[in-house]
Amino acid sequence: MDLGDLVESAKAGDRDAFDELVRATYADTYTLAYRLTGDEEDARDVTQDAYLRAYRALKRFRGDAQFSTWMYRITANCAATLVGKRSKARHDELTDDAAIADLRPEADPEAMADAELLRDRVNGALAELPPRLRAVVVLRDVYDLPHQAIAQELGITEAAAKVRLHRARRKLRERLFPLRGEESAHAV
Repeated sequence: MDLGDLVESAKAGDRDAFDELVRATYADTYTLAYRLTGDEEDARDVTQDAYLRAYRALKRFRGDAQFSTWMYRITANCAATLVGKRSKARHDELTDDAAIADLRPEADPEAMADAELLRDRVNGALAELPPRLRAVVVLRDVYDLPHQAIAQELGITEAAAKVRLHRARRKLRERLFPLRGEESAHAV
């Protein structure tokens, strides 16, 4: 049974079909979660949360993209949520022998604020892309899939994947780095 048939069966309420979908996509989902979180424990949590969300939302899956692409999107959202929660809740215990100044770049409040601002701008620009362009950018630039794999994943030709990637990157560049006179049109 291919993924499309499994999705349809799972949408109809077949729990075994959903279990088979999980088995078929688990390695890729976990790998993405691990790449996004950098931690095995967090990756397992993200993967579990992603499949739970997918199970709950399966009836709303329209099939505009491949099931695995949909899972990539859910996994990336779950990872972003977890990383955001962890960074807000993280604290280091101070000891008497702790250094006065922490010179690590990630401890520089200005650099962290700049990185957060850039991340927000990139996420905002990604959110404004049409889904078919966003999917190609995420699969190529976040998940590092080759053009051929992206084309296969999205059910398009390799040339179409390259064109979509070019258009998506151009739109992101225009949004993130507008030319003089365009700033007001793309104000954040």
